[in-house]
Amino acid sequence: MSAPAVATTAWDDHKPPEPKLIEDCVHCGFCLPTCPTYVLWGEEMDSPRGRIQLMDLGHEQGSSLSDEMVMHFDNCLGCMACVTACPSGVQYDKLLEDTRQQVERRADRSLGERLYRQAIFALVPHPGRLRATAPLLALQRRLGADALLQRSGLLDRVPQLRSLLSLAPDVPLRKALGRPIPEHLPGRGERRGRVGFLQGCVQRVFFGDVNKATVAVLAAEGWDVHTPALPRCCGALQLHAGDDAGSVGLAKATIAAFADCDVVVANAAGCGSAMKDYPHSLRDDPAWAPRAEAFAAKVRDVTELLAADAPRAERHPLPLKVAYHDACHLAHAQGVRQQPRDLLRAIPGLEVVEPAEWELCCGSAGIYNLVKPEPARELGKRKVENLWATGATAIVAGNPGCTLQIQAISEAEGRPLRVFHPMEVLHASLTARSLG
Repeated sequence: MSAPAVATTAWDDHKPPEPKLIEDCVHCGFCLPTCPTYVLWGEEMDSPRGRIQLMDLGHEQGSSLSDEMVMHFDNCLGCMACVTACPSGVQYDKLLEDTRQQVERRADRSLGERLYRQAIFALVPHPGRLRATAPLLALQRRLGADALLQRSGLLDRVPQLRSLLSLAPDVPLRKALGRPIPEHLPGRGERRGRVGFLQGCVQRVFFGDVNKATVAVLAAEGWDVHTPALPRCCGALQLHAGDDAGSVGLAKATIAAFADCDVVVANAAGCGSAMKDYPHSLRDDPAWAPRAEAFAAKVRDVTELLAADAPRAERHPLPLKVAYHDACHLAHAQGVRQQPRDLLRAIPGLEVVEPAEWELCCGSAGIYNLVKPEPARELGKRKVENLWATGATAIVAGNPGCTLQIQAISEAEGRPLRVFHPMEVLHASLTARSLG
């Protein structure tokens, strides 16, 4: 790809936020009460319509990408609650994706900030590198490194480090370094089709039990499951953070890996959202744009797929009261809200309760809680308090980032919450076992 032309506006000519999409916003304000940062601060420029105004401003001749504009775009969690709330159908997801790529190319970030972001992308989307950190995480927990760093005052001076340590999952080494999922698992009974299952990066290393439960449930419902080791990552983290160069290669590898599958399934909300968004990401690539369209049409969240057909495998009673947490990239970005609830409520004995402010993000939001730890923690506390108020025994959430955020915040507040994926709950019912 040739370098973007020298800009005479805040935006260069490589996929700037589209003026036609900007014009769809009528500034009605329906998005305001659902926007996490507007709820926190009440600042117009930290609302979706305010940021859209800044996107429009960036198209004016002689405009430049100011530090203040960058701050307001960085403050956005990208949760897409505004997309759900908007009566005008504003495609804020596409506008934000293109704007963030502009910011990452053109903003004058400090060297430290750039290196920190590069370090995140050099580690998190690489399952092999993540596995290598598992012994280090186990050692730091055994040595009580958190307490030592807290006493040193370092965590107060570097909140990003506090966030990194608090979010590090407490996963036994045998699970993080355990056996991979079989590449092929035949379905039981009458065959429903061939599913390609994306293992993900964080999901496969730190939530391997979720992946095992997912393929087991799919097979029990008659799907032949194809689970390739590659791609290592779908590119969701980079895509949602504006790293166009890092996300495009992973998108193409993902499309190629599942070319011969009837359906492509994700069990992490961010992954499913990113894969459904490939047509927008690759729209300017004549060789890949048609493939991206065909691929995205096959992508389903696992709850979306399972809820579309009558169940085959017997559901055994699971006497438990759970609160369902809507992951933003599932509920807002993909519009998948009812399907996971239907699957859970079909389990005998399982009571599903609803927390207040379901539409507000928990503060995880891709890498947001790593780069913006203070507002992420405020939102996390608000979410946890709403979950506590339900009186549920456990929480059900369909995204690893949400799980880590809710567990970390609730533990820090002294009332730890158990968080399970919908597939873990469904698998426990199918196998007549209690949840761990």
